[in-house]
Amino acid sequence: MRLTRKEIFSIPNILSYIRLILIPIFVFIYITAESAHDYYVAAIIILFSGLTDMLDGLIARRFNQITELGKTVDPVADKLTQAAIVGCLMFRYYYMWVLVVLLVIKELFMGINGLILLKRGKKLDGAMWFGKVSTAVFYAATFILIGFPEIHPHAASILMLITGIFLGLAFILYIPEFMRLYRRT
Repeated sequence: MRLTRKEIFSIPNILSYIRLILIPIFVFIYITAESAHDYYVAAIIILFSGLTDMLDGLIARRFNQITELGKTVDPVADKLTQAAIVGCLMFRYYYMWVLVVLLVIKELFMGINGLILLKRGKKLDGAMWFGKVSTAVFYAATFILIGFPEIHPHAASILMLITGIFLGLAFILYIPEFMRLYRRT
């Protein structure tokens, strides 16, 4: 597959590149934060990253700019952003490790099965609605945890629990989707 300049520099792909660039900036600001203002800046970076994620998909579909490169760069930017977020939050919130384990299991399941099916000429056609809802809940909860570091520990635990429930639900609901694809091969 030969990439064209138009594909490389499409607006949706540029938005994905921006998300990739924001990852080390977020991590640096978050781990060196010394004041509430620093945490607000880190939260705004994540908010901006989430908005560019939403926009790149909308623009790609609306203006027929869906590219094979975008189908690769967008999910990579998503997963790296999510990994950076939970990696940073693990040092502040003890039970974040549970979300890390859930996220790793879900993504390994999705990635391994996606590769096996790709070799068989099959693949999921993008994220399912429950995956999108899970991602939205993840970003909303982690935005609050990042932007409000003095949040009460019980409130933080509730946010992590809700996020974990949605991650787990998305994982469970993806299993039959993959099973259907396996039956068709």
